[in-house]
Amino acid sequence: MALEDATLDEIRDALAGDVAANAAFDGWGEAAVAAAAGARGVDADVARLAFPGGAVDMIDAWFASIDAAMLGRLSPERLAAMKIRERITALVEARIDLVAPNREALRRAFAVLAQPQNLPRAAKLAWRAADVMWRAAGDTATDYNHYTKRTILAGVYGATMQVFLDDESDGFADTAAFLSRRIDGIMRFEKAKAGFLARTEHRPSLSRFIGRLRYRIG
Repeated sequence: MALEDATLDEIRDALAGDVAANAAFDGWGEAAVAAAAGARGVDADVARLAFPGGAVDMIDAWFASIDAAMLGRLSPERLAAMKIRERITALVEARIDLVAPNREALRRAFAVLAQPQNLPRAAKLAWRAADVMWRAAGDTATDYNHYTKRTILAGVYGATMQVFLDDESDGFADTAAFLSRRIDGIMRFEKAKAGFLARTEHRPSLSRFIGRLRYRIG
């Protein structure tokens, strides 16, 4: 993509992966942006404007590029042929494969996001990753299931990536085994939750009763 007349958003998206590659050596700072900009023929001062929030914006852009690349690898048709457990596993494994070349950059990114002032942004990024994966897996829940699924997957994904950072096994086998156990836990929880909801579906509900009273009074 030619970047001579690109917008700042386009520059940010185009440079995200290169910034991450440089961050492994230069850290998540202006040096990583300048190096990425130079390689793509972008003025360094303009490139810096594409990441006004500094390191956190750089990490955000990289994670967004991983989201897009993950979806590019796993088409809706391919995912539709899988069971739900296989879909979630495939999506997380695709993300691991995509960040593997820049594992040190990921380690540094987590260190940045762990700083107290960055924790709210870190939570948003974890939620976004989980939301993208659940939507790709075909989840259309709009009730509290929407939130519980994403909260649990965000925790599983974060824990899996921490294992991945220190995994020296062949083909990251230890990470795959850890992920498999955690996905099993998600599936058991969802099965138990579905059973509980089925058993309580026709029980009297105080909230529904109060709601009916409200409309009758009105």
